[in-house]
Amino acid sequence: MAQANTANRVLIAGMGPAGLVAALILSRAGIPVSIFEAQAELPTALRASTFHPPTLDMLAELGIADLLVADGLKAPTYQWRDRSTGDAATFDMSCLAGQTAYPYRLQCEQWKLTRIAAKMLQDEGKADLHFGMSAQAVTQDADGVSLTLTDADGNTREERGAFLLGADGASSAVRQAMDIPVEGFTYPEQWVVASTPIDFAEKIPGLSPVTYTADADEWFVLLRTRDLWRVLIPVADDANPDEVMSDAFIEAKLQGIAPHDGPYTIAHRTIYRVHQRVAETYRVGRVAIAGDAAHINNPLGGMGMNGGIHDGVNLAHKLVAILQDGADMDTLLDHYSAQRRAIAEEYVQNHTHQNKQVIEESDPVKRAAHLARLKQVADTPSDLLAYVRKGAMMDAVEKSMAVQP
Repeated sequence: MAQANTANRVLIAGMGPAGLVAALILSRAGIPVSIFEAQAELPTALRASTFHPPTLDMLAELGIADLLVADGLKAPTYQWRDRSTGDAATFDMSCLAGQTAYPYRLQCEQWKLTRIAAKMLQDEGKADLHFGMSAQAVTQDADGVSLTLTDADGNTREERGAFLLGADGASSAVRQAMDIPVEGFTYPEQWVVASTPIDFAEKIPGLSPVTYTADADEWFVLLRTRDLWRVLIPVADDANPDEVMSDAFIEAKLQGIAPHDGPYTIAHRTIYRVHQRVAETYRVGRVAIAGDAAHINNPLGGMGMNGGIHDGVNLAHKLVAILQDGADMDTLLDHYSAQRRAIAEEYVQNHTHQNKQVIEESDPVKRAAHLARLKQVADTPSDLLAYVRKGAMMDAVEKSMAVQP
């Protein structure tokens, strides 16, 4: 569908969760939207796989949550374990009943969300979706924003809109065009993720669908989705990628976690570096950033994608207020930046980094003491509720909304 009117059009770079969710909210409010994706089609790589309760509540308003639930796996509990002893603290999320319609973590691959959202946009016909178009440059003036894009053949075109949302990933061209600094650090190791259909729950008694296993030498994370178990392990900073991605290396690691008769079937594998970084601001004039373009963090806690969706929802509603209700642009966009940046820096970054410190604790006495505290929390209803609310990002959403303009 072509959209000639650019006076109130919103341009979005990136068809990840943040960009597509924002596009749905905007287009359903009657605002013209054009969204551009650098890749030729939506990626199906196994990226994030955890949806927290408040995220599902937000997605329910768009008619998406129950579709994800039907195609995912409910994880009513999650655990912290000690590898050397096998002892575990188990957190039951049913304590959230009455505070959310989804009192569990939903284990469902990110690409399922983006496929659903993109199809809704296409079926509803209220937004333009353009693939194979990557953002290159941005200019803006008092009346709008111009976004320069290139296709796979190097052809260039310019799009004009009232606002631009940069949701184009950790290496965001939009963020770079706006000269927005990114502060933080990179962890001194590489992380390997492998997926297998072999059921770890049949091999490790009492295993929860989401389990963080602490160890001084080699911690690991087990995450179950509907069809696969995902295993995350750290490897040395200077590890040879070919070696640690080999069948032999991954097989040895999986057998070390849970011995299995015969070789493990490896459905997927990847290696990457992990960063803790937050952009200095989330808006410059009529340009705003969201999702990985604005903040990246380690996956221990499943907060990255969820935080990005929260960004997209927050920003989209503010743009609706600006474009349809005449709300003050600077006030609302500054408020968006203050709300979402504060949560990324003070909550998500701190929480995920603390999880990293706990899972790699080298002192067995400290590790045992921490696990004992967690078990006490899990057994104390008021403490359990507070702990689970924090881990489920319910507190983060409330604190974000409490930030004053």
